[in-house]
Amino acid sequence: MTTEISTTGNQLIAKFIGRLDTAASVTTAEDIKPLLEASEQQIILDCSELEYISSSGLRIFLSIRKQAAANGSKVIVKDINADIRQVFMMTGFISLFDIQ
Repeated sequence: MTTEISTTGNQLIAKFIGRLDTAASVTTAEDIKPLLEASEQQIILDCSELEYISSSGLRIFLSIRKQAAANGSKVIVKDINADIRQVFMMTGFISLFDIQ
């Protein structure tokens, strides 16, 4: 699992590559710290290369959303595949995030 973070204008983009499972969530939690510190920025979670997300990965997404709301930032989840979309629908995450 790899997390690449970049900045474009007022957007902070995190690209998730691989499988965000329990084992990868420890490293990913460290990698996303810049997202948790973002203030009044648009945070894009690019999932175009995310193959799988576990409950640990969902907790990471939820922590990003929670901290972004506290910091006045907005979170957008982009390009989730059909399997991840189904996980989002089953867990109710589909209504928590702006999904594009």
